[in-house]
Amino acid sequence: MNRFDRITAILIQLQSKRVVRAQDLAARFEVSLRTVYRDIRTLEEAGVPLYGEAGIGYSIVDGYRLPPVMFSKEEAMAFVTAEKLMERLTDKAIKQHFESAMYKVKSVLRGSEKDFVEELSSHIHVRDTRALSEGISGNTLEVLFRGISGKKVVKMSYKALGRETKTERFIEPIGVYYENDHWYTIGYCHLREDYRNFRADRIYHIELTEKDRLEDRPTLNEYRELWEADKKSDSLQKVVIRVDKKTAVYLQERKKNFGFISEVEKEDAIEMTFLTTHLEQGFARWYLMFADCAEIVEPEYLKDHIKKLLEDMLRKI
Repeated sequence: MNRFDRITAILIQLQSKRVVRAQDLAARFEVSLRTVYRDIRTLEEAGVPLYGEAGIGYSIVDGYRLPPVMFSKEEAMAFVTAEKLMERLTDKAIKQHFESAMYKVKSVLRGSEKDFVEELSSHIHVRDTRALSEGISGNTLEVLFRGISGKKVVKMSYKALGRETKTERFIEPIGVYYENDHWYTIGYCHLREDYRNFRADRIYHIELTEKDRLEDRPTLNEYRELWEADKKSDSLQKVVIRVDKKTAVYLQERKKNFGFISEVEKEDAIEMTFLTTHLEQGFARWYLMFADCAEIVEPEYLKDHIKKLLEDMLRKI
């Protein structure tokens, strides 16, 4: 990136956030802090109303805006890809908001870029592989986002896995994340008086209330850090298994869900080490999926438990 493009990109980033740190700019553009300071001075000399505070960052005066930005062909391509993901992986309200935003983006594209975007759109398809769910409907994600940003209590009708009836929940959502083909929210549940995970497609009705949070809550990142620390302090159990190389390839996506730590190559097998708090149910039942192509190195107790599970299965068969 040449200096002109970098300075323009810095100005765009300054308009995207209230405060931008010089360290973040240096990391994004892979330049020194000295270069960032020089670029900021160039913007100030060009008449851009900036103000900064040591140790905090730079801000741009409210009301200052660039004229409409022209997107490159590569940026337009990224927008089309995001649009396809939005169509399949979010709720109705978010899809509508993104569609409206895309019209604005396309309106500032040059004629050739508009043709390019139109043509490319017909060549991208996102398959939704979720077989157990009809996906998220309505405005579930939108309400959760508003609850998080406004620090409000959310009321919802929720049906937990394995339950026949729905329960009314009041939660204080602190974050939303996407994992294994599903959207989830983490929030403080007033019914359970503790933090709980809720799968978005099991929420049948949701609405934002006027109630404020009972107290300050951590951000999603802070909560996950605390959760990881608590998990490490629990009674973790070490497991070592040896898996055929051909089979180990198919375990890469799921192994982290079961406490994967490391792996080493052992002749024609891969020896994997795990630390888990759910040895008997979670890990053992996952292991049964590929048990004919693996062996348990330790603990010895796990071998006996697997045998018992197999005996129970055989009796039922």
